[in-house]
Amino acid sequence: MVDIPVGRAAGAAGVNDSAASAVTWSAIIAGAIASAATSLIMLILGSGLGLTAVSPWASSGVSAMTLGVSAIIWLIVTQWVSAGLGGYLTGRLRTKWVSVHSHEVFFRDTAHGFLTWGLATIVTAAVLTSTISSIVSGATATATAVLYGAAQGVSQGVSQSAGIGADPTPYFIDVLFRSDKPASNSNSADIRAEAGRILTKALADGDIAPTDRTRLAQLVAAQTGLSQADAEKRVDDVVAQAKAAAEKVKEAADKARKAAATLALFSFLSLLIGAFIASAAAAFGGQERDEQERFYPVTRT
Repeated sequence: MVDIPVGRAAGAAGVNDSAASAVTWSAIIAGAIASAATSLIMLILGSGLGLTAVSPWASSGVSAMTLGVSAIIWLIVTQWVSAGLGGYLTGRLRTKWVSVHSHEVFFRDTAHGFLTWGLATIVTAAVLTSTISSIVSGATATATAVLYGAAQGVSQGVSQSAGIGADPTPYFIDVLFRSDKPASNSNSADIRAEAGRILTKALADGDIAPTDRTRLAQLVAAQTGLSQADAEKRVDDVVAQAKAAAEKVKEAADKARKAAATLALFSFLSLLIGAFIASAAAAFGGQERDEQERFYPVTRT
């Protein structure tokens, strides 16, 4: 029985490191699988903890701010733990590099850790495709709502019943055939449709035009029996309420936009941390592997 270090035995056998690939894909794949599995486990655990912390009842559960901060922290911790585990396993499982300078060994180990993190990220993204697609769809819908205008969202039901959608033509047709004194026995559905088109345009423009205000008051007076002055006051009250509702929709959309932007930025930060941790852990794991072989050489017969 003779104790011979692996590196020396390989060197005696005439193995040329330069002829072999410096990448040990088997170790990278093993580390990536461990990292992806750990990420999924921790994400599921985080989802469960988040659901237990929220409540539909008023004054119960954590606030939205607390939940958001906790989610960001958990995302970073998940990347830290999973990337560290995957990188360390890759470093410990990679092939022994003989006759290679220590600086080159360090570079190869960090590169293996980075490749492990990249592969694990791709695998995790592939597994969570449906969730990512849902997030992207939600963000796209939010951006579309902001660009299209909150006023359209407030008056959506009225617009659909009026049959105008985003086409302003019906409104201008109404302007062409307006009468100073609308008949009180006119079709109620037609009057409501015209009123809906006027309100939709007013909300889209940010204010109601004087001629539209007068026309809307005439329609209200003809249908309700109110005087012109009382009808105009009712119109002013309704327009003010509609504008306030539109502002709330805009505020909600802006909050959603800021939340999506914050999530994207911190997701980038967590991934960047994961890449660094995986590289450092792989270098540490590789150093541990070489140290173990140095002090505990393989026994050969």
